Amino acid sequence: MFNPVELLRQPVTFPFSGRTAKNRFLKSAMSERLATFSPFDPSGRGQPTEELVRLYETWAKGDIGIIVTGNIQIKRDHLEATGRNTIIDRDLPSVYFQEWTEVARAAKSQGSLVIGQLNHPGRQVSINIQPYPEAPSDVEQPSTGGVLFGRPTPLTKDGIKDIVDRFAYAASVLHRAGFDGVQLHAAHGYLLSQFLAKRTNMRTDEYGGSLVNRAQILLEIIAAIRQAVQSPSFIISVKLNSQDSVPEGFCIEESIMVAKLLEIAGVDFIEVSGGAYEQITRSSRDKVTHLFFTGSPELMPGDYKPYTVETREGYFIGYAELLRSHLNLSKVVATGGFQTSQGMADAVSRGTADIIGLARPLTAEPLLVRDILRGEKKKAKGDKFPESPMLRFVASAEQIAEIGNGQDITDFDNAFHVARFIAKMQKEIPAAISEALFS
Repeated sequence: MFNPVELLRQPVTFPFSGRTAKNRFLKSAMSERLATFSPFDPSGRGQPTEELVRLYETWAKGDIGIIVTGNIQIKRDHLEATGRNTIIDRDLPSVYFQEWTEVARAAKSQGSLVIGQLNHPGRQVSINIQPYPEAPSDVEQPSTGGVLFGRPTPLTKDGIKDIVDRFAYAASVLHRAGFDGVQLHAAHGYLLSQFLAKRTNMRTDEYGGSLVNRAQILLEIIAAIRQAVQSPSFIISVKLNSQDSVPEGFCIEESIMVAKLLEIAGVDFIEVSGGAYEQITRSSRDKVTHLFFTGSPELMPGDYKPYTVETREGYFIGYAELLRSHLNLSKVVATGGFQTSQGMADAVSRGTADIIGLARPLTAEPLLVRDILRGEKKKAKGDKFPESPMLRFVASAEQIAEIGNGQDITDFDNAFHVARFIAKMQKEIPAAISEALFS
């Protein structure tokens, strides 16, 4: 039996940037909701706060090899949720350079690499934020749980060029602020994912039709970032769906083909994910409550069933293993569903993944990776929640806020704390949703 700690402690060197992560752990992106936000004045949105700095300073103490920040938006009036997203937009009065420098300093303070995840929601933006969303085609996002979405306007070629330039501009700001790289969010039904899927991309020009055409905007963004940053050591990574799990959505075969294109383009690592907002495996009550609390179509554990293997940990290990067999250089990150150091090490030793991604376990235990690498822990903390993925997501968001505010982290492995949290939620949500969620 191999020592899981020794395997997880190994450094990982990326093939194109030449940068080295100190171990095989990655903190996956989660929307922190710790930036400024004004519902009426877009110029008052997106500024990183000292709570955000404190959050990343805390995660840095956890000895994580790579820290990926949450969902930085590239347009101030096209946001993935009605909340406090961070934003880098050249049209804002400020790009908040000093604040981003502080975030980078905090996240890198213990030797982690820090990667900024960049995103544009496309059609997946609440009508309260943007009644006129932009997307590859005019395929409307179905409304769910009382959250409405406007019919999107197909992007013109000039509009696509503007999007490409905005991604590159945001990357250049992060590079100057001290970030080690960026991650392009091409999963979960957001704009870049919408271009990749035939269901949402019905264009007949060079950005539609064949898979290569549908991937063109993603490849142009990568090239534009390289031109804007002018640093061969700057990491470019992509979060990519294994499949959308909806009719005519992005499929496994297409995902593998896009990953090969990304490797040719010099992408250092691909973080595998799956599902889209329309995914049919999600329960209706969890859709409703998730939208009510966050206004965001982030995916939930129930969405990841296609790649769960009962005898092995990890939601996407089946696909990650398949993908890795088709790549020669780019590293593969498997995120979601890992609970034990043995299960994490198994995924590496079997050749399934090069890097293990963790998200919600690090909101309950920010120092979990450090404790695993010291041999002090072998398993992530559990919880006492009933079988409702939504509750776990809302609880994780609360823990992020607690860390950012320097408060004690609520222990949801304690039945009393769970009961108190559920009672609080029942007071804050409409009766109809409460009945669906807690019955």
